[in-house]
Amino acid sequence: MEHPRMARHLVTSALPYINGIKHLGNMVGSMLPADVYSRYLRQRGHDVLYICATDEHGTPAELAAKEAGMTVAAFCAQAHDAQKAVYDGFKLAFDYFGRSSSPENVEITQHFARKLNENGFIEERAIRQVYSPVDDRFLPDRYVEGTCPHCDYDKARGDQCENCTRVLDPTDLINPRSAISGSTDLEVRETKHLFLLQSKLQYEVEEWIATVSAQWPHLATSIARKWLAEGLNDRAITRDLEWGVPVPADTWPELAAQGKVFYVWFDAPIEYIGATKEWADAASSGETRDWKSWWYEADDTVRYTQFMAKDNVPFHTVMFPATELGVREPWKKVDVVKGFNWLTYYGGKFSTSQRRGVFTDVALELLPSDYWRYFLIANAPESDDSSFTWEHFTATVNKDLADTLGNFVNRVLSFSHKRFGDEVPAGRGASAAEARLGEEIVRLLGEYEKQMEALQFRKAAAALRALWSAGNSYLEEKAPWLEIKTDTDGAALTLRTAMNLIHMYAVVSEPFIPTSSVAMRGAFALENDTVTWVTAEQAKSLDTVPAGTKFTVPPVLFGKIAEEDLESYRGRFGSTPDA
Repeated sequence: MEHPRMARHLVTSALPYINGIKHLGNMVGSMLPADVYSRYLRQRGHDVLYICATDEHGTPAELAAKEAGMTVAAFCAQAHDAQKAVYDGFKLAFDYFGRSSSPENVEITQHFARKLNENGFIEERAIRQVYSPVDDRFLPDRYVEGTCPHCDYDKARGDQCENCTRVLDPTDLINPRSAISGSTDLEVRETKHLFLLQSKLQYEVEEWIATVSAQWPHLATSIARKWLAEGLNDRAITRDLEWGVPVPADTWPELAAQGKVFYVWFDAPIEYIGATKEWADAASSGETRDWKSWWYEADDTVRYTQFMAKDNVPFHTVMFPATELGVREPWKKVDVVKGFNWLTYYGGKFSTSQRRGVFTDVALELLPSDYWRYFLIANAPESDDSSFTWEHFTATVNKDLADTLGNFVNRVLSFSHKRFGDEVPAGRGASAAEARLGEEIVRLLGEYEKQMEALQFRKAAAALRALWSAGNSYLEEKAPWLEIKTDTDGAALTLRTAMNLIHMYAVVSEPFIPTSSVAMRGAFALENDTVTWVTAEQAKSLDTVPAGTKFTVPPVLFGKIAEEDLESYRGRFGSTPDA
């Protein structure tokens, strides 16, 4: 997965839905790995644009607004700000975090629809749709709930079963009921909708996937090929809702008069482009941002990487590419889709709707963001599902963050301050032990870089952990607390080398634990600390922080999670899948 030096990297993560604060599974399945990768690329000198947004249309937004007693527009504005505050708390460094209800997205979505229509890929069809006399309206898919015909889950929605992830139509459900009133007195009536003729685009999608998917993880390719093997069906792309991107009256006057809006899964992927235009339009006076060079006739230097959980993969590897192909304009298509499996809670599903598991706002109330960032990426559900348990979380934080990294930083700086004062000691020149350490650091740094480039986050975390462990092994080997009794210059060398390791850890750990990295880096009063990454030569020589540099001992980086804390977490959140 090599890419040219100084490439332009477009990074997006699946748009979090507007309805509710997200859980840890949502965080690790899209936004957090995208942030880690974006931070890494920026440090390596690439031009990076990391774009995300809230996905604000569709039935859940209307239902949630109704429940809150608010207009949908007011509800979405408030929910967007609430989500953004949590993502700021997790230190997600978006270049822009937009909203799919923006004027920019409306404009581009309507443009896409007109072009698809001009090219013969949209057709107006009469369909039979669920109608609720009690609610006096047609019910879009998510307004119909019932039992899934595939897995018997009794809270399946009319578009997709949350339990088995199968895509559904409302008429597939057993014992359907209105999500608005709960009424089971439902009828099926005829109404008109727009259909995207995906069947006419299947061959082009297959050809496109064949040319790009060699660099995708197996999860993404297997899901895409499964959908293609089953055949692409023409899909309704309009809904009977009050909130959404309106069907343009200049092209479909009858449907526009009926208040039809585009299906959320039609406009949401277009919001990646829309949010980039929002980013450009939000530029301060005197600043020019060129959004089109990232998306329209983008040259070969733009590399587009997208992050999402497996339930979103079909829409972004098949349905949206079909849309882009059908528009017959040179819009940028994704180069790599990094798909993730589920993070489970004690083997059961996290659930936004059922509030099962740990949610991101509560997580930040319990512990600082770096604790969560490190644990989630180190246990990212890449090759298969992974399970969150409080026991595993506690063990990881205490062993890796508190003992391996935090304790190393604290004991090196504390001991040196106690024995040599507030400046980095000089000591003698490097010996064989430092040479061996340098070689090991170069090797481990190379492994870390390789795994980050390959988007293998668990392996990258393991390499980072190994870098931290190498410092501890060196310290144990040299034992400066004993060395100082007989060889002051030797102990000074050991501590100076260890301090350079701390600075190096601050730099290379930044994608994972940005807050702690700032604290580690800030311990040293370097006059001009502009290091963005560590070269092999710097890793080998470990001399970025010279003797005589003033330093301070920062507060403890990572407090251990005590047994009583663990007990309180288990008591509050449960320690079984359905607690």
